[in-house]
Amino acid sequence: MKKESIFEIVLSTVNNLVETLPYDQTFEVNRDTILFGNGSSIDSLSLVCVIVDIETTLSLEYGLEISLTDDRAMTREISPFDNVSRLVDYIYEILNE
Repeated sequence: MKKESIFEIVLSTVNNLVETLPYDQTFEVNRDTILFGNGSSIDSLSLVCVIVDIETTLSLEYGLEISLTDDRAMTREISPFDNVSRLVDYIYEILNE
């Protein structure tokens, strides 16, 4: 799967979350959107929902079974959940192993 396709899945998933937020809490989603930590516009429960939704989309629509929250993700010096770009890179890495 190409990185651009992964980006579209992540973008769509985060935008779906944004659509559920109150108007004053909405934000624009792009490659630099912070998903975790300081400056994030979403809370940790919302991030978990995004991760589960991405895993579900990859499974149901593409037949790709992956886990984004394994030990490898949790022990990295830089979290793959910091922003959209890092998440896309991490998914691409997993899918190309």
